[in-house]
Amino acid sequence: MLPLEGMTVVSLEQAVAAPFATRQLADLGARVIKVERPGVGDFARHYDEKARGLSSHFVWLNRSKESIALDLKKEGSKEVLRRLISRADVFVQNLAPGAAGRLGFGAKQLRREQPHLVTCSVSGYGESGPYREKKAYDLLVQCETGLVSVTGTPETPSKVGISVADIAAGMYAFSGILTALLKRERTGEGSHIEVSLFEALSEWMGFPAYYTMYSEEQPPRTGASHAAIAPYGPFPCGDGRTVFLGIQNEREWERFCREVLQRPELAGDPRFSSNPRRVENRDELHEEIGRVFGALSSEEVIGRLDAAKIANARLRSVREFLDHPQHEARKRWRKVDSPVGALDALLPPAVPNAEEPVMGPIPEVGEHTEAILEELGYDEDEVEALRREGAL
Repeated sequence: MLPLEGMTVVSLEQAVAAPFATRQLADLGARVIKVERPGVGDFARHYDEKARGLSSHFVWLNRSKESIALDLKKEGSKEVLRRLISRADVFVQNLAPGAAGRLGFGAKQLRREQPHLVTCSVSGYGESGPYREKKAYDLLVQCETGLVSVTGTPETPSKVGISVADIAAGMYAFSGILTALLKRERTGEGSHIEVSLFEALSEWMGFPAYYTMYSEEQPPRTGASHAAIAPYGPFPCGDGRTVFLGIQNEREWERFCREVLQRPELAGDPRFSSNPRRVENRDELHEEIGRVFGALSSEEVIGRLDAAKIANARLRSVREFLDHPQHEARKRWRKVDSPVGALDALLPPAVPNAEEPVMGPIPEVGEHTEAILEELGYDEDEVEALRREGAL
């Protein structure tokens, strides 16, 4: 039995953050009913068509869910949603701040009617404050939290290549819901969880925040190197390939000089005798490392680093990541059904030992509407009336 088996989650969701949270609940056995707009559905369905005609974001975020199509501007659809929520353990929404309340599905109202219910709202900047109404796409939140200012090369600030603000918010929504369910198990009372992209990513900005707060300067942009640790980052080798490495302490630095560079005298060089000195003299440090690595192939460099137990990595493309031998060795790939046939999907990274997570199909828009309405007690005439109203 999976941990959330028997739990029902109703989610009025779109885009990335809320769907990421609820997909992880589905992975652990929860029944997740996704409420979508009739016809077009979640707009993330249309971001691209790279997954055999489906959106890569939607494939990633929406397996194992049931889709019901409701037009919540219609009273009939609102009544359907009320009945769904009345049977649910968790209600998640990531509409604009205040929108769920205006529709009659605000957290306070729902929890007055169902004290056991766990509610979760995901927004850009939170339900109060001067930025409450401001649109908050992932890139924009990366800018507002200062992340873009510390990412990239000295010349060019850059966004992170994945939706890191959405992912952070989705993870905190997921963990917050689990915490609320544990509390309910002990007390019988539900809870409301408010998560914003801005506050989630603010937590992840801890290092540059404290660095800046107490030094009066922010970490410089250093490309793939580290602003506060050296050597750390990419180093070209004699065969034209790049090896990444990281030194975490003085023992490793001495071992690196002795066994990898085979120049033990560098360990005591005043320019490099501590991490702060190495950061100050980064260019000279890289020149010394480059003299050695430039005469070796990347495989020879990795061999020396592995033998010396120095952390290292190859620079892999996404295709090389997909074919990574660690995935194969640990049997991480599964097949997930979809409207275009079976698609590959990685197992989620955290499930109870020996449990196989749910890896169910990716739904079409409204694929489960009729079945869910029947389950809620609607007869054929009532369903037809909803269709005439335009509610479905």
